[in-house]
Amino acid sequence: MSGTRSDGELLRAVAADGDRSAFEELYRRYAPWLTARMRGRCADPGIVDDVVQETFLAVWRGSARYREDGDVAGWLWRIASRRLVDALRGAGARGRLRQALARLRHRDEASAEERVLAGVEHGDLAGALVRLSPELRAVLQATVVDGLTTREAAVLLGIPPGTVKTRAMRARRQLREALA
Repeated sequence: MSGTRSDGELLRAVAADGDRSAFEELYRRYAPWLTARMRGRCADPGIVDDVVQETFLAVWRGSARYREDGDVAGWLWRIASRRLVDALRGAGARGRLRQALARLRHRDEASAEERVLAGVEHGDLAGALVRLSPELRAVLQATVVDGLTTREAAVLLGIPPGTVKTRAMRARRQLREALA
């Protein structure tokens, strides 16, 4: 076969034959793009790298099935978005705060940022955040912490924009009630 194979041909070769060269070509085509897109959603390069690797691992293992009626880039984006949400839920802001606090314990005087982090980690806000459902926390993470728009959060979380808005309102209301 001469010329460059289409995305569909590459995916069929990976799925049917476990064609390593087809998989490598697909990876070369999409990994840089997917990494750049994920970095726009997550500031932690370690999490982004893990998400991209897990996305392509799902393709290689066949656990992610491509239906030939769609765009390959969009399909990979949906897989990666779900993996990112899972990673952020797993690591969560709480884990990052603990790491930041552990690094800061060795300093003599706490900065204003350190005091805020400690308040979030151990204060009333931390307790209120813990009581939110994972779905509500994920929306707050995406819209408040990551600064995504409603539409971007909807794509990332795999839910309609209206659901993002509803969950954000519900989360804010629950936080206000918990902190009142």
